Amino acid sequence: MKKLSKIQKAIEIKKILDQRYPEPKCSLDYASPFELLIATILSAQCTDARVNMVTPKLFAKYPMAKDLAMAKLDDVANILHPLGFYNTKAKNIIACAQGLVELYGGEVPMGIEKLTRLGGVGRKTANLIMGDIFGAPSYVVDTHCSRIVKRLGLVEKSIKSADIIEKKLREVVPEGISTDFCHMMVHFGRDVCNARKPKCDECELKELCDEIIHNS
Repeated sequence: MKKLSKIQKAIEIKKILDQRYPEPKCSLDYASPFELLIATILSAQCTDARVNMVTPKLFAKYPMAKDLAMAKLDDVANILHPLGFYNTKAKNIIACAQGLVELYGGEVPMGIEKLTRLGGVGRKTANLIMGDIFGAPSYVVDTHCSRIVKRLGLVEKSIKSADIIEKKLREVVPEGISTDFCHMMVHFGRDVCNARKPKCDECELKELCDEIIHNS
């Protein structure tokens, strides 16, 4: 295969993974922008599957931002106990709900800057909301995305900061494919290109992968 620019490589990766993931989506369960926002905060250092186990009970008791904003910390922490870091996560989502009520009338706002004013919301969460709720270009850098884009050579391996990785991806992944591309990285990281034992022999991207090419 001829040498591709990073932009060309990103586009080719997306085309290949379209076959595996024709409709890539976030694996968190939600029924409203508020629910996705809270579920994403809870997913830090935790699997989406485990988050999906606790959110039905959480949202049944606190269906809207105004409900969660008035919740008692111990009550929320008790629901979140299966997730780990439950006290911190309880504080974060209550603070987020309070911010939604105080700053935005209880509605999830559009805009990275507005979203990151909320408790517990970093750029990863804000990007997910921008892409999945508002349909805007988004660059969600989780551990899977970070690992895979480095292996593929889209981002330098020496870069550790998720914010810098996001900036680099904005330079090489066209906006029109960015949301789907990042969802694909998450799914591909779970299915094939995992951290400890990547399935390189069966990888559809092996001809584009810098790590495989350099080690072969």
